[in-house]
Amino acid sequence: MNFNKKILVSALLPLFLLSACGESSNQQAQRPPMNVSTITLESQPVTIFTTLPGRINAIKDAVVIARVTGNIQSIQFEQGSRVKAGQALFKIDPAVYQANVNAAQASLSQATANASSAAALANRYRTLIKENAVSRQEYDQAIASAKQTAAAVEAAKAALDAAQIDLSYTDVISPIDGIVGAALVTEGALVSATSGTQLAKVQQINEVYVDFTQSTTEMMQLRKAFLNGELERVDNNTAAVRLILEDGSTYNETGKLLFSGVSVDETTGKVNLRATFPNSDELLLPGMFVRVRLERGINNNAVLVPNQALQRKADGSSFVYTVEEGKVALRPVTVGEVVDNKTIVTSGLKSGDQLIVEGFTKIGPGAPINALPWAKDPNVAAQSAAGQQKENASDQQEPANPSAE
Repeated sequence: MNFNKKILVSALLPLFLLSACGESSNQQAQRPPMNVSTITLESQPVTIFTTLPGRINAIKDAVVIARVTGNIQSIQFEQGSRVKAGQALFKIDPAVYQANVNAAQASLSQATANASSAAALANRYRTLIKENAVSRQEYDQAIASAKQTAAAVEAAKAALDAAQIDLSYTDVISPIDGIVGAALVTEGALVSATSGTQLAKVQQINEVYVDFTQSTTEMMQLRKAFLNGELERVDNNTAAVRLILEDGSTYNETGKLLFSGVSVDETTGKVNLRATFPNSDELLLPGMFVRVRLERGINNNAVLVPNQALQRKADGSSFVYTVEEGKVALRPVTVGEVVDNKTIVTSGLKSGDQLIVEGFTKIGPGAPINALPWAKDPNVAAQSAAGQQKENASDQQEPANPSAE
């Protein structure tokens, strides 16, 4: 009896499973379409950039070094302030150097006196030699002595100049206009001209350099693009570049790319490049990390999609969801450059395709959907604003004939 029941259950089980599957299919078919946000793709011209890492350097970077030996008497600047070329920064004890100037001045006076005496003797002997009152040897010695004392005067003058120069070095001045950093020594410290004690650093940053590297292959492509006119020309030897700052914002000034002085680093095989940027507001500081954007060309028919619309497979390939005949379709795509939070799709999409950008959680290929305009689409936002303005204008209009109401 039990054996017959088992046979009956085995025979009826497939019928129950088919019935359940049929009910599940009917429920899925009867499920209402899910709402998704979509945009209609349009091709547009897009400027393509090459982005490279770089560092800011001062256009002038002067290290102030002690040129005489002595103790620092005073620091004559406010650290971090602006200074002018020739402005005093430090005072080194001048006592020894003033004494050297005085000694050199005395030596010059003595040499001048000796030269005057020797010149007068030579003049007397010049008259006496004509009357044979002195010997020829005495006359020659007088002339030689006059020349030697005159040379001693010149040597004394040079020694005095050197002493005065050393004395002037006790007033340490700024070599350039710029911003002076921290004092590297304190008052009373002994500084040495022999070891070249560093006292401070003055940097001029109203214009800055941006140094960055590029592979030789990219460099050749860049040169060709420059020669072919694909890069925006500033003059015959430079190309316009932009900067992306550490916070992701774009620097508001355009710089100039310099090709002169380019060299290849033998250890890395990369090219060292330099650009100059105006920095009147001093936003760019030496040592700052930035990204350099070089215009590479313009894609006149680029298809841009929001980054959030891109999906990834396990193998790393990209795909998107589109709307085809009211249902979800999966499209493999090939992506290119990222431009302003959007990605260029080089293959897989075309102008006019309806792309799903929101509502991915409960959809899959073939699922019916209800496509709604994406609220963040600039075109939709512009149309909505225009419609709202038109509605407000209509509400503000008064009846032409109030009494007719």
